[in-house]
Amino acid sequence: MPPSAWGRTPAAFLAGGPTLSDLATPVLTVDDGAVGANTALLAAWAASRGLGLAPHGKTSMAPALWRRLLDAGAWGLTLATPWQVQVARAAGVPRVLLANELLDPVGIDWLCRELDRDPGFVFLCWADGVEAVALLADAVRAAGCSRRVDVLVELGGAGGRTGARTLDDARAVAAAIERSRGLRLAGVAGYEGALAHDRSDTALATVRGYLERMRDLARELAPRIEGRPVMSAGGSAYPDLVAAVLGPDAADATVLLRSGAYQLHDSGFYARISPFGDGGDGPRLRPALHVWSRVLSRPEPDLAILDAGRRDLPFDEGLPVAERIRGRDAAALAGSRIERLNDQHAFLRLDPARTGLAVGDVVRLGISHPCTALDKWRLLPVVDDADAAEPRILDLAPTVF
Repeated sequence: MPPSAWGRTPAAFLAGGPTLSDLATPVLTVDDGAVGANTALLAAWAASRGLGLAPHGKTSMAPALWRRLLDAGAWGLTLATPWQVQVARAAGVPRVLLANELLDPVGIDWLCRELDRDPGFVFLCWADGVEAVALLADAVRAAGCSRRVDVLVELGGAGGRTGARTLDDARAVAAAIERSRGLRLAGVAGYEGALAHDRSDTALATVRGYLERMRDLARELAPRIEGRPVMSAGGSAYPDLVAAVLGPDAADATVLLRSGAYQLHDSGFYARISPFGDGGDGPRLRPALHVWSRVLSRPEPDLAILDAGRRDLPFDEGLPVAERIRGRDAAALAGSRIERLNDQHAFLRLDPARTGLAVGDVVRLGISHPCTALDKWRLLPVVDDADAAEPRILDLAPTVF
């Protein structure tokens, strides 16, 4: 934020009609139009297939963006840690799926008090081993929780992350949940994104086979579940497969997609792998996140050094993409690429035949992997249109990391 904003409230700053040029570089912005379009697209797509959305809130940790998902009809939010669940509750989120094992006694004690405080609070967590079930049950009992904690059996796969590796292991977890006094078996969950990283035939077959095992386990356990069973899969990279395999069971179960990336999308990893990305043949998501970075130096004919680096940009699933020079079209950056990042600098390699980029120009960078983008920023300027010659700042959305 510029010094002119220091000591002022966000409302007072916004009342002055600020634009992107009023902000220092580097700066990350959120495109309001893209967020709205993406949120509506997935809400309609999921509803038409009978699927519920529990978007992963850890992607943004921005309650203002969470509210847009809930207002568009999301079942609730997914979170990854107890402290994230606490932030969601402070923001008024009524339903939370913790896509993780819950073993921390401090977090469990808080959860039990929160469940007792609010009878309407819906909470689900995962367990992937008999030992985890025993530890959770002991902590729930020690906390004196009057409500049972709903637990989903997490099914995993070879080479994946957490999750029971075999159906027999998963059955043992379900039986352990049923034997415990403070827990209740609620369904089956898993994360297919850990098993494949592209849309090759082999990757798609791996994901489909995993989802079919999840479906079969859920059907097997359904008669032993009180109320409506839950089935939950990730859905950021392979929502089409989740819909194809789990969707037919939506009449008898609550099928929840936990995709967190769709609201913001990207210009890299998800743009390549999502069926709603650049290679898809259906509706298209739009990148909503951009980092604006100034050219500091042109030390070589085909090199520009920018003022954004690893402290400002995600880089775990690919480097950023140079999209355009602010106020000009994308032609001047055709053939360019971000070659590497330092802590505070980006190396932009240029087509030597294009010399239109000057020291002081501001380059718009598209990011790859929104889930590691926003933790670097405490306040998100929301602009009306990142493609405009001078984007207007509509809001300042805080993040809570």
